Amino acid sequence: MAVLTGGMCPGLDDGLVRDLRAADIKSVEDLVSCNIEELAQKCSVSYKALFAIRRVLLAQHTAFPVSGADLYEELLSSTAILSTGNPSLDKLLDWGLYTGEITELSGGPGSGKSQVCFGVAVHISHQLKQSVIYIDTTGGLTASRLLQMLQTETSDREEQMEALQRIHVFRMFDILSLLDCLNGLRSGGLQQTSVGSGSVKAVILDSVSAVISPLLGTKQNEGMSLMIQVAGVLKTMAKDFNVAALVTNHVSRSSTGEVQPGLGASWSHIPRTRILLERSVEHYTGVTSATVSPSTLRSATLIKSSRQPCHIKAELDLQWWSRSKAAESSGKRKREETDS
Repeated sequence: MAVLTGGMCPGLDDGLVRDLRAADIKSVEDLVSCNIEELAQKCSVSYKALFAIRRVLLAQHTAFPVSGADLYEELLSSTAILSTGNPSLDKLLDWGLYTGEITELSGGPGSGKSQVCFGVAVHISHQLKQSVIYIDTTGGLTASRLLQMLQTETSDREEQMEALQRIHVFRMFDILSLLDCLNGLRSGGLQQTSVGSGSVKAVILDSVSAVISPLLGTKQNEGMSLMIQVAGVLKTMAKDFNVAALVTNHVSRSSTGEVQPGLGASWSHIPRTRILLERSVEHYTGVTSATVSPSTLRSATLIKSSRQPCHIKAELDLQWWSRSKAAESSGKRKREETDS
């Protein structure tokens, strides 16, 4: 059920939305199922204008059948796979983040969700030379941290600044601001952001649960509706603009005490791929203990995927994106010399 908001379609401005809410019309479902003639009189708007709005909303929110052959052709022609920059994570994701889809990272405090998002943003902006939309709902992203990670990628100051310019940060701390931001990006903001700085290939939302969870506790019906609306805009944006959406989520415990992603069953259907991050004390396979601190190791479990078997695990080193590439190459050469 999509909540009516100003700008959803031509003619539906904020003033009309207020009038419709006063007439107890709050969602698209309410509008398309009511008596348009009576509603037009209540809201002092022409029947023709309201009928046109209703027709557009019906077209936007009604599903149309598509053949399997058409879907496959669309997949071949439009889907791209974006490397995250971390080989272990890429392997878990079946080579990387897929455009047109939503991928979720869930984990508790300190599990490294934001660190992974920073690393992905830096890798896409510097190595892939593509723009990234980074929506920060917790205030955890800092330019100094991004620059620090870029300095391990390149010592060229100009390259560092160009990469920073390709990361476009939005700070949204409540659900309505987030929806306005997403709708603005969907309505043309993505194309404007792409001008002069490479096309936008990834939208990172860190974190989706920070703005949704508070609403689910006290105003569950309204919170669920807004959550599904956020999901709908993200899915539409990913598909229509061929971008990869990466979101982070908190965790909760099931009745049996098992750690699971938050936001409940309704949200669980939204991401195409879900990964659970947890602290790990095991050694990172293939890397010596001298180069990896146990405090930066994380266990990543694939808990939902249409491409890989679920519950496969990988060990992630959060320092991977912050490790000097020169030191990494030197270490690789030393290991090769030792092996030979």
